[in-house]
Amino acid sequence: MTNTITEKQRTIAKEVSLKGVGLHTGKEVTMTFKPASEGFGYAFKRIDLEGQPVIEADANYVVNTQRGTNLEKNGVKIQTSEHVLAALVGLDIDNVLIELDASEPPIMDGSSKYFIEALEKAGLVTQEADREEYVVTDVISYSDEETGSEITIIPADEYQVTTMVDFGTKVLGTQNATLKKMADFKDEIANARTFSFLHEIEMLLEGGLIKGGDLNNAIVYVDKELSPQTMEKLKVAFDKDSIAVKPNGILDNLTLHYPNEAARHKLLDVIGDLALVGTRIRGKVIANKPGHFVNTQFAKKLSKIIKIEKRNKVPKFDLNQPPLMDVTEIMNKLPHRPPFLLVDKILELSDSHVVGVKNVTMNEPFFVGHFPGAPVMPGVLQVEAMAQTGGILVLSTVPDPENYLTYFMKMDNVKFKQQVSPGDTLIFKCELISPIRRGICHMQAYAYANGKLATEAELMAQIVKVKN
Repeated sequence: MTNTITEKQRTIAKEVSLKGVGLHTGKEVTMTFKPASEGFGYAFKRIDLEGQPVIEADANYVVNTQRGTNLEKNGVKIQTSEHVLAALVGLDIDNVLIELDASEPPIMDGSSKYFIEALEKAGLVTQEADREEYVVTDVISYSDEETGSEITIIPADEYQVTTMVDFGTKVLGTQNATLKKMADFKDEIANARTFSFLHEIEMLLEGGLIKGGDLNNAIVYVDKELSPQTMEKLKVAFDKDSIAVKPNGILDNLTLHYPNEAARHKLLDVIGDLALVGTRIRGKVIANKPGHFVNTQFAKKLSKIIKIEKRNKVPKFDLNQPPLMDVTEIMNKLPHRPPFLLVDKILELSDSHVVGVKNVTMNEPFFVGHFPGAPVMPGVLQVEAMAQTGGILVLSTVPDPENYLTYFMKMDNVKFKQQVSPGDTLIFKCELISPIRRGICHMQAYAYANGKLATEAELMAQIVKVKN
């Protein structure tokens, strides 16, 4: 479920800019990180285009994953977003606007290191709003049969990531990397650089698809014999007088930061791609042979699950605990009586919300005619039950509730999501939309059955004193 936890949201203290070239476009680009308001999340702004369109960092905007995670909204593109997003997640930042004067962030050295440095230079500030975090309670997986890639997330005390990669080449073989806590991202993962194999570089060069690359921003693993012709092409492409292969199988002029730098960079990519879920995650990600396609497909799946759970907002209550009010105490407050008393217990009551329960049994008088042979609780009675629960909230504001009656004033946005049948336990949650004034209560009400949202409505009611 989605919990609001006590940690606060964070943004940066001031704007900060970097300049560089896009790896695939070869274009000079200036990128500026800007502070953003609470609940903003991450978004890219193309200041080089008319209207300066904004593209949110959302998995649903992923259009392709060739050579990076590429977003598109209304025809406007952002290429290779993952290294920038990984830096924001790695520094525990929630809200930032990323301005670009081209379609692709600067590649820098092919890692997140320079983005981390820039963001730390800008400084981090804590905001007022609580941070929302998706707490993983079940195993969620996505697999791609074609590639054998699979990503799974399991419950854990904090956000952790493990990547297992097998490139099927002698030069690289199998590698693993693990990040046990996000606080270690800066020191253990951020400087792991992007990499490619020689055969891929050759194809990209042939197609003119790698213009900003040089030996300082991509590790090139030599997985085939280097012919003199290829050597000459690489010299031109990388603007070098000479090129050679090191004993560890990578092109020269670059030293690995870690023996498993490739696996660490894949881990960096996973964090950047899963930032597109749009919510903080508490759980352990295990990625076997990850890549941008499987990462973003998993992000889409996770995002959908979170949205459904958020929409349902299913509260968790221990129905075995003694209630705040039993049915006798409820009758001391409410004027309703059986068979029209539709609340059995009150579990919670505060100045701004109330939670009630009704056990739906076959003995309900309305089941006689609704419907014979297929008993379903009428939706209007579910709304009435929610209103009675809300009546407890508003009547708790007066010292003599027994002298008041509650009347409906308005119902809006009533939606019936699923049937309620004999044997179901209905949980009602009513939350004030605005403070109670002159006995008028305006509230958002929900009814849940079987762990799902059954009914929702915006209700307005008024309490009126009985004339003696």
